[in-house]
Amino acid sequence: MLLAPLALALTSTAPAPMDRITGHTFATRSEVIAAHGMVATSQPLATQVGLDILKAGGSAVDAAIAANAVLGLVEPTGNGIGGDLFAIVWDAEKKALYGLNASGRSPASLSLEKLRELAGDKIPARGALPVSVPGCVDGWFSLHGRLGKLPMSEVLAPAVRYAREGAPITEVIAHYWALNCKSLARYPGFPETFMPGGKPVAKGQLFKNPGLANTLEKLGQEGRAAFYEGQVARTIADYVQAQGGFLSYDDLAQHHSEWVDPVSTHYRGYDVWELPPNGQGIAALQMLNVIEPFDVAHMGFGSTEWLHLFVEAKKLAFEDRARFYADPAFHTIPVEELISKEYAATRRALIDLERAGKSYPAGNPALEEGDTIYLATADAAGNMVSLIQSNYRGMGSGMTPPGLGFVLQDRGELFDLTEGRFNTYAPKKRPFHTIIPAFVTRDGAPWLAFGVMGGATQPQAHVQVLANLIDFGMNLQEAGDAPRLVHLDSSQPTGERMTDGGQVALESGFDYREVRDLSDLGHSVVTKPGIFGGYQAVLRDPDTGLYYGASESRKDGHAAGY
Repeated sequence: MLLAPLALALTSTAPAPMDRITGHTFATRSEVIAAHGMVATSQPLATQVGLDILKAGGSAVDAAIAANAVLGLVEPTGNGIGGDLFAIVWDAEKKALYGLNASGRSPASLSLEKLRELAGDKIPARGALPVSVPGCVDGWFSLHGRLGKLPMSEVLAPAVRYAREGAPITEVIAHYWALNCKSLARYPGFPETFMPGGKPVAKGQLFKNPGLANTLEKLGQEGRAAFYEGQVARTIADYVQAQGGFLSYDDLAQHHSEWVDPVSTHYRGYDVWELPPNGQGIAALQMLNVIEPFDVAHMGFGSTEWLHLFVEAKKLAFEDRARFYADPAFHTIPVEELISKEYAATRRALIDLERAGKSYPAGNPALEEGDTIYLATADAAGNMVSLIQSNYRGMGSGMTPPGLGFVLQDRGELFDLTEGRFNTYAPKKRPFHTIIPAFVTRDGAPWLAFGVMGGATQPQAHVQVLANLIDFGMNLQEAGDAPRLVHLDSSQPTGERMTDGGQVALESGFDYREVRDLSDLGHSVVTKPGIFGGYQAVLRDPDTGLYYGASESRKDGHAAGY
């Protein structure tokens, strides 16, 4: 049954079709176009810092790290150096694409049996138990070692300065800051760091974080070892263990990121690249493979046909996601088979174009709500970076080591506690990850670095953005501004599977008649504000070499170039 609030939202007065020169009423602004470099982030100050780094002679990697560091200060609701990082990087000199998995592992001393004894049936979202090794800092230095140009002290200097002098907090971030404080204020160190005067930081308030300034300054002077082998590591370990957790100094000292080969599928003349598991990026590739034989352009954006096909393709991919996506160091994951065209054909045959599927089996190819930041950068030499970073649930676990200025992530919550599954908890194992950067090449040349933050929304939004660009002919800004849908179901990396068909959440802006017809096909249509993610993108025009930038209208984002 279509819910009344959704019907009201979808029939609200909209501007005439030509209120925008492109004819798309949902477009918020034009794309940004520049010749020498581009930065797109979810916060204007971070974007400006990235641009300053480019203008000072820094690379796209330098700009990405600098912007990420500032985001950890001004948007701790989505990221920080207590979390993990993934990136896809185009090296213009070598004409090669590289992937970086900078996610951390579980404590070596915590067994599955002990975790089940302490956690019961489900790992808690907060506290010390879901804490895994924070991989962000090692990720920064891995990226910098490959394509950095400026000294790390110079790259981190803007974030250090803002942390000492204070940075004003924007509206959307202040809203989520207050929500996080309700659940995290009880943990030692959190209110001292993130609730000056005992209150959440409000819109327009200058936020200072001297602990973070000191930590970042130490990293700039002493390198990654200061975080994983020095006093910072000892402070983290002592704090977590005092709170009943198991993360140790040795866990931190033994941590390392991993360079991986991105994997791809070909979609209508474009090669779409994602990182292999333990992330969920290949779900987007699986969905594209299922969708490709259909005439999506003819269906039209927002049509019942397109919405139905998209939802059913998503259901198929996410059943495989629940079964197979995990740390490849512990299981042989059939990535090539999962993203093959042949496998997609067998899965596509399960779709009924006239009726919503209530459940689908996970395939046998021959053998999820988080807060995140995403940013994209590009430099004058042609290097491009697609980077995503997160604490998982908002500001993370609440575990805030004294004097360091950041919260530790709670990514370990996504482990499965049932024995024998791909994502079952084990010591020194990387949990399933929701955060995924994306990249697109055409004829072997870089075309697009993009991402959409937001838990299980991410692969679904990747597919929608690409369909908007490739099938529906939208420009880069419109592709992110267009209303989105998110299919919600019970299939999870912790083992649960969909049995009831799930729910289709739609933003306002879709035609009511199409949504009514979608409901008639058996879809349960609901409203669920706030789950539709946050998009940033940088595109390189292959003919002119100019960069185009776009930023998410749902966030406080900003794209800028020079």
